[in-house]
Amino acid sequence: MKAKRTNRTRVGLVQMRCGESPKTNLRRAIEGMREAARRGARIVCLPELFLTPYFCQSEDHRNFRLAEPVPGPTTVRLSAEAKRLKVVLVASLFERRARGLYHNTAAILDADGRFLGKFRKMHIPDDPLYYEKFYFAPGDLGFRAWATRRGTIGVLICWDQWYPEAARLTALQGADLLFYPTAIGWHPSEKAKTGKAQHEAWEIIQRSHAVANGCFVAAVNRVGHERPAGGAGIEFWGQSFLADPSGQILVRASASREEVIVAEVDFEKVEEARTHWPFLRDRRIEAYGGLTQRYLAETVACGICRPKRRPSGVLAARSFRRP
Repeated sequence: MKAKRTNRTRVGLVQMRCGESPKTNLRRAIEGMREAARRGARIVCLPELFLTPYFCQSEDHRNFRLAEPVPGPTTVRLSAEAKRLKVVLVASLFERRARGLYHNTAAILDADGRFLGKFRKMHIPDDPLYYEKFYFAPGDLGFRAWATRRGTIGVLICWDQWYPEAARLTALQGADLLFYPTAIGWHPSEKAKTGKAQHEAWEIIQRSHAVANGCFVAAVNRVGHERPAGGAGIEFWGQSFLADPSGQILVRASASREEVIVAEVDFEKVEEARTHWPFLRDRRIEAYGGLTQRYLAETVACGICRPKRRPSGVLAARSFRRP
């Protein structure tokens, strides 16, 4: 059945602490869904990997026991709740695809409880206390948008938020609203010196996705200090937010508290933004071939390489061949 077009809807973001018990975390996530629905939310998003503490702080084979199929037991439980509340839900889970093959995955559930599909995180980090390459294979489902009963949404996950290409390709699939389930915070030893700049960079890049693509952007983070592997751990900075197509913050959560934040989005503003600032119209797609290359400067600077001829007036990125 074709999704009914909805011009206005309310969006709820569940910013939560994630404790040791998956059952408790699931119960509390559902409580957050219910609070959001009571306040009028019709689309709800949970934080990244909300069922557990952020276990990627260490490389520990025991953590693979935390994974489950998607769809699977948790999506069954959440589907029933989404149907009861009549809300669209974005839920980030540790997916067990097969023996030895795992993904960081978001399930998209419609307001009637149907499992619409899933997005597998495309960009996988490997930084101190963010050892995700040990656990997750890169996503292989591409960038997608889903026409839900409450609007057309796209989903990306945490590290994906730093990549303009990911936001653009999802918007080009028709997404009016981009969700970023997230688990990001400070290394406590760095917070005093670089914490403000780190947080501002994270928020600015996502607000810029809203402007560049003329769409709404929602980032939902966890909160609290987690030390599942010992040591200093990570202080998650919360501050979940929803931005409109001009990049303005409609609502922002605190840096230290669990919180459900809700705001209205008017999808007519997507049309308004894209006609007043027609960035999609003015894209020079014939000039962007270089984006499919890992790096360009080294080939341009190479004295023994010469460019292939290309048609006059075409601004395509150079490709090179050896003599």
